[in-house]
Amino acid sequence: MSTTRADKILAAVDYLDVWTGAWEKKASSGRGKNGKLTPYGIQKLRELILELAVRGRLVPQDPNDESASVLLERIAKENARLVKEGEIKKPKKLPEITADEKPFDLPEGWMFVRLGEIAYSQAGFAFKSQFFNENQEGLPLIRIRDVGQPFSGTYYSGDYRDEFIVDDGDYLISMDGEFRVAEWKNGKALLNQRVSRLIFFLRDIGSRFVADSLQARLRELQGVKAYTTVDHLSGKQITESVIALPPLAEQHRIVAKVDELMALCDQLEQEQTGSLETHQTLVETLLRTLVEAPDAEAAQQAWTRIAQHFDTLFTTEHSIDQLKQTILQLAVMGRLVPQDPYDEPASKLMKKLSSERDKWLEDNKRKNKECGTMLRKLKKLKSPKEPFPIPNTWVTVHLIQLCRMLVDCHNKTAPYVDRGIPIIRTSNIRNRRFRMEDVKYVDQNTYNYWSRRCPPEPGDIIFTREAPMGEAAIIPDGQIYCLGQRTMLIRPMHKFVSKEYLLLALTEPHLLERASEHAIGSTVKHLRVGDVENLNIPLPPLAEQYRIVAKVDELIAICDTLISRLNESETLKGKVASILIEQVVA
Repeated sequence: MSTTRADKILAAVDYLDVWTGAWEKKASSGRGKNGKLTPYGIQKLRELILELAVRGRLVPQDPNDESASVLLERIAKENARLVKEGEIKKPKKLPEITADEKPFDLPEGWMFVRLGEIAYSQAGFAFKSQFFNENQEGLPLIRIRDVGQPFSGTYYSGDYRDEFIVDDGDYLISMDGEFRVAEWKNGKALLNQRVSRLIFFLRDIGSRFVADSLQARLRELQGVKAYTTVDHLSGKQITESVIALPPLAEQHRIVAKVDELMALCDQLEQEQTGSLETHQTLVETLLRTLVEAPDAEAAQQAWTRIAQHFDTLFTTEHSIDQLKQTILQLAVMGRLVPQDPYDEPASKLMKKLSSERDKWLEDNKRKNKECGTMLRKLKKLKSPKEPFPIPNTWVTVHLIQLCRMLVDCHNKTAPYVDRGIPIIRTSNIRNRRFRMEDVKYVDQNTYNYWSRRCPPEPGDIIFTREAPMGEAAIIPDGQIYCLGQRTMLIRPMHKFVSKEYLLLALTEPHLLERASEHAIGSTVKHLRVGDVENLNIPLPPLAEQYRIVAKVDELIAICDTLISRLNESETLKGKVASILIEQVVA
């Protein structure tokens, strides 16, 4: 290895904090759910190790090694023998390797070859799904998700040909999704469609090195479509892949060094993940002491402890999201802003609200039967339970008591059109906002029928009962929306209730936990209409509602700024890791 190359590698090692500090978040949906973090930096470090290995830069060359050209001659002779004896078909002639397909200078004794010169790719068979089972009847069936991953547990009990039997030590290729090359280690199994097996012409070739080299090359094909509609790796792409072939003895030295370094990467990843989990537990525990503090003095002491270590605690998106959830909890517990003794108590506010609400419902029940339904439900209400200790100027009420109207959706899938009025489905609401990226539309007639109970208006809140439950958002000014399946329309008594405060109360974590206790459904949890109507809402004085909303907006904006800066930092670390790879292998 030249001094220049060694210097580059040592320089890359100097950036170990970049490798271990770069994270990538996998997206996920649902309020209060964080995408799973993956150690992006260590992933790039593994890629660097593999790239150095297949370029001959990981271990020194030995001039006494038998050259790759001699090895290739032996392979060619064995290939010719197998063809002559009818064990394999005569392979198609491979195209010459062009200069563009030789991306780097080879070390002494190495050669560029096409994979088809040393092995062929056997495609799997499209076994009939009617014989698939998970009862361990028959042989394990290797599907694309099983290559390089734990076996998923699909077995095949039908007929098969022996040529599709795979055994330990065979190298397989997943040809859809993520292209992976991996050794099979789970005993005899069957090769399913979209999975290929590498069959080497010469048994004593370093099959593991070839597999690693092929993996490095297939990464370049990821996202390149072999066909017009499916992101699928073709057998031709595999066979014509160009790899750099070293002497056999060097192959074994390289594989040993790769295993050694990958084990160190595994150790780094385990330590990094363990550290992250410990950090998350610490943050959650400290924030819980803030929420569960028995009085204002204890809450202040808990916050002082957290504030002293703010820069250490809130260093991940998960920890900042936990802080956001705590802010919402404190807001509806009456601990986010101080109470003002001059505010009109919420008990008096509710008397005025109830009087005006009931009068309006009585006046309109003849022309709108929903008003009569509301009145009957209100008369049957029992006293709500206080969900947690609240200030003495607050009251706890059922959600329906705060509403002029509270109605369920039309529970059928609407006929969609290309253009028209947006229909809000449960997938269109996340984190107190409408997501319109995948919105569907209905025509005016459908809207009229779907909205006959209560046409949605700006300022109304749409609440989801299922998939997921507990998401909510306020219809903005100037917008006309149709209510989709598994949603409910909440129209607050705006004169007495801040819609923004009610939105916070409907989406804070405590309420979702309480609602989950009443959720039904064996697989997909959902709330009954009555459960939503009876949700217990802590209600502060009107002036305090507005102070709470202003403080929450201020603090959430700070959290969003922290997350933005954090994401910028993670993106930068990821770019640095990628640049380091480019510099080292250049």
